[in-house]
Amino acid sequence: MPRTTTTITFSLPPEMAHRVDEVMRQQGQSRSEFVREALVRYMEECEWRRLLQYGERRAREQGIGPEDVASLVQEYRAEVSSPRT
Repeated sequence: MPRTTTTITFSLPPEMAHRVDEVMRQQGQSRSEFVREALVRYMEECEWRRLLQYGERRAREQGIGPEDVASLVQEYRAEVSSPRT
């Protein structure tokens, strides 16, 4: 049966490795589970950061500032919730 995972080896400073072991024991996780979860969270954070930067850039291009957000959200919600004819 073929493997469904790829093994990756990396090194950590001793104190960080100790902290990882401590947290994984507290969470009842293996090292692999701990690292997989940490990587998924990191990648999701990177994606959110990228989307936020995109939104900020588009808002600047359209002249939308923080003071405009509440009214734009309100307009959008009204538009979405209004019955379509």
